[in-house]
Parts: sequence; C-alpha cells; structure tokens
Amino acid sequence: MDRVVRRDVLFAVGALLTLPFVAKAQQLGNVRRIGYVVLNDAESGKHLLAAFRQGLRERGWIDSKNIVIEDLYADGVVDRLGALVAEVIRLKVDVIVTTSSATTWAAKDATKSIPIVMTASADALGEGLVTSLAHPSGNITGMTFLVGPEIAGKQLQLLRDLAPAASRVAVLTNPANRSHAALARELKIAAQSLGAQIDVLEARSPDRLDNAFAVMAREHAGALLVLTDSIFVGQRRKIVDLAARTRLPAIYYQREFVDAGGLASYGPSLSDTFRRAATGVDKILRGAKPADIPIEQPTKFELVINLKAAKALGITIPQLLLQRADEVIL
Repeated sequence: MDRVVRRDVLFAVGALLTLPFVAKAQQLGNVRRIGYVVLNDAESGKHLLAAFRQGLRERGWIDSKNIVIEDLYADGVVDRLGALVAEVIRLKVDVIVTTSSATTWAAKDATKSIPIVMTASADALGEGLVTSLAHPSGNITGMTFLVGPEIAGKQLQLLRDLAPAASRVAVLTNPANRSHAALARELKIAAQSLGAQIDVLEARSPDRLDNAFAVMAREHAGALLVLTDSIFVGQRRKIVDLAARTRLPAIYYQREFVDAGGLASYGPSLSDTFRRAATGVDKILRGAKPADIPIEQPTKFELVINLKAAKALGITIPQLLLQRADEVIL
C-alpha cells in the first residue's frame, strides 16, 4: 500500500514539475515570427527598429513574449539582400518587414505567398511594387514614403529659399533606386521656373560618394539636394560631412541628416513611418490579407532647419522660413 501511495505521490509531483515546461511550450507555440530585413547596418537604423517595436507594443505585440523579430542586415550591400530574404523564409516567418525599396523588391522576387509589409518604400506605385494603393495586389502592403515626385519641386524651392545665390544645384541620386528617375524629371521641370540649373550625379554604393562630391566641386555646384534612398540614410554622416567640406548648402528628405549636422530637411518622419507600419503587421497577424490592406501614405511633412550648420556655411536663414519650420535646431 505504501509503495502504491509513494508511486502516486511521485507521479503527482512529477506532473506539477512539468506544468511550467508545458505552459512554456504552449506559449512558444503561439509566438509569431517576423522577418525584419534591412539594407543598412544595425547601428544606423536602431532608432527605426525601436519605433517599429513601439508600434507593435501599442497593438499588444511584445518581442520575446508573443512575437520574435528576426532582424537581418545587409550592411549597405544590395547584393546581400536576396540571401537575407532567403534566410527569413527558411526561418518560417509569418510576415516579412522590408525597410527600403531594394529590400521590398528582393522579397517580392523571393515569395508570392508570405505577406510583405513595407516600412519605407520610396514610391510604391511609381516603382511598380503594387498596382493600386487602395487595393494592393499580391502579398505586399505597408507604407509608401512619398506621395509622388511633386515633392522634389517643393524641396528645390525650399533650397532656393535657403541659398538664393546658388543657381547651380547638384542632385545626388542612386541609379539603382527606381523612384529617382521620376524625381529627377520633376526637378528639371521645377528648375526651369525657379531659374536653376540641375546637375544629376549618381552614387550607386557608399564607395561612390567621394567621387560624386568631387564632381560637384569640379562643376562648381552651389547647393545640393539629396534624394531619398536607404543607402544615403545609412551613410548620412558621411554625406553631411562631405557637404560641409565642399561648403554646399544641402536639403535632405529625412531629418536624420539634420540630426547628423545637415542644414535642412523636408519630408515625412521616418520614425513615424516605421511605427505606423506596425499597423499592417498587426492586421496580418490577426488574419487579414495584404491585398485587403490599403497602402498608407504620409500625412505630415516636416521642415527641420539647423542654425548651427547655417552659421558654419555663412548662411542667414530668412525669418519667414524659420517661422514655417516645424523644428529649428540651435
């Protein structure tokens, strides 16, 4: 009898000891997996991943609790993106989050079944990533960074206001970025009415930046407009430093350049875009199909001006422009 009782007690104790492990296994079974593929390095975009995580937390998704984010980085090498996307597919992710147009194209080419959420596509419709913003086809949804190429004309006008004496404007482009051709065309049209001459210069990779700025100096450019591009954002400190060395007043799309010491930026907030992209991920994890989730466009554009950079360039910012700025960095 004692042997039977002892056996029953040991069985009960064993069952109690295994309960936490069973519960943990059940919890892990409910964890959703997100692939997060980045063209640049981890350091340059850590604030954007933090904004994306914040957006997920606001919707009840906590990293290492009910989601796991598999973040992979190409360190600025476009040719690595295909292998990174293949890796997140191998990890059986529920959704792939892409952080640049190049990353989205790599994911689009790799899978037609796994949902893809863009955080910062340059121009999703113009680039051909989707056929409609309201009803995206296939497995792609998310955010598009631009409302259209018209923003380039607005930026050129702001640059002329910042540096009215600069009639020759260099435009830094990446020929691998499928949105830049339309933006460059828009700038040439806008330049005619603004009395400016546009010189389009290319940098496909970080190692081509020095040469592009050498050409700007040789051609006596008076100002610089940097088109939106993930590689440029990743290299923002180098670009800002090169602009300062060549004494070029420059305007950028992202405030990250101004935070790095650049003169001015005009465009939507990258951090806000990444935070809002979590909405699409949330809907997909709860059962929605990407084709039924409209592509979101930016609703607010911010003008940020750095007075310290202006002083270093010997520029006096017009008072009306300072009053229009959303933020002035002293």
